[in-house]
Amino acid sequence: MKAVVEGIYIAAKGSVAMARVEEVRAIEKGGLQGDRYKERTGYWTSYGDVCEVTLIEGEDLDEIEQETGINVKNGEHRRNIVTRGIKLRDLRGRLFRGKRFRIGEAVLEYDRPRPPCRHIRDLTEPGMTRALRRRGGICARVVEGGRISVRDEIVIL
Repeated sequence: MKAVVEGIYIAAKGSVAMARVEEVRAIEKGGLQGDRYKERTGYWTSYGDVCEVTLIEGEDLDEIEQETGINVKNGEHRRNIVTRGIKLRDLRGRLFRGKRFRIGEAVLEYDRPRPPCRHIRDLTEPGMTRALRRRGGICARVVEGGRISVRDEIVIL
C-alpha cells in the first residue's frame, strides 16, 4: 500500500475551526498558504512555537474514534495533513536532521513530534488531549514549495 494524503485542513487564524480543502500550496520556509501559522495568526505564534506544517496518521484517528468515540475526523485534531499508509515517526532522521519527503509538488522535512496541547482541549471536547497523546503527529518544514492535493502520494526521498 502506498502512502497518500487522506485529508488537508487549514484555519485562517488561531482558535477557529479547521476547514477541509482539496488542495493547498506549500510555501518554502513558511507553511501552507491560508493557514494560521503561515499567516502568523495562530494561537501559538505569540509563544514562538510554530510548525510550518503538521501531519497526523489517519490510522491513529481511526483508533481514537473506535477506542473513545471522540470525533477526530473533521479537523478536530488541529493538524494540517492526514496521511494514510505511512508511519510518521519513521521520518525522524539521525543527528537532529529529519528525513525529507515529497507530497505532490512540495518537499517537506521532518522537524519534530507534535504532541497535543491544552489549547486543543479548550477548542474541542473533553478527552481530546488524552486521546491524541502519543498520536499527535509531527511538524515538518517546507523545503520546496508547491501544490499538495488530497490523494497525492507521499514519497520518502
